[in-house]
Amino acid sequence: MTETPHDADEEERTTVSIRRAPKLSAFIVVGALLGLIATLVVTSLFPADPEIGFAATFGYFTLFGVPIGAVLGALIALWLDRRSTRRSAQVVAGKLDVRVDEEPSPVPDGAALEDRNQDGPVPGSGPDDHKQDEG
Repeated sequence: MTETPHDADEEERTTVSIRRAPKLSAFIVVGALLGLIATLVVTSLFPADPEIGFAATFGYFTLFGVPIGAVLGALIALWLDRRSTRRSAQVVAGKLDVRVDEEPSPVPDGAALEDRNQDGPVPGSGPDDHKQDEG
């Protein structure tokens, strides 16, 4: 059974800040992917050198595009994080102590299942038990 929590006088109260903060890792990954796509678009706009090939040129410029995109994503995330700090709300939170006393079960868990399985099906649980008799 659950006991009632302490009186309101004994409750711990704290002022906390609530805000919506962006996930930095998600912004970095999305920025890197956008950098990869931008590199593909820019590389395909210009003719590739026949001696080197398109794949090698794309791979080389990917070394620049992906980190630049990741840095831009991180900067956007930091800007949004700063903005969310200004919009944060101060609220008072209380911590209650709740105690749960577990009552011992008179029958072990496994024994109750074994007894029920030995008796056969439970009346009213079969598909035919829900049909009404006509006649």
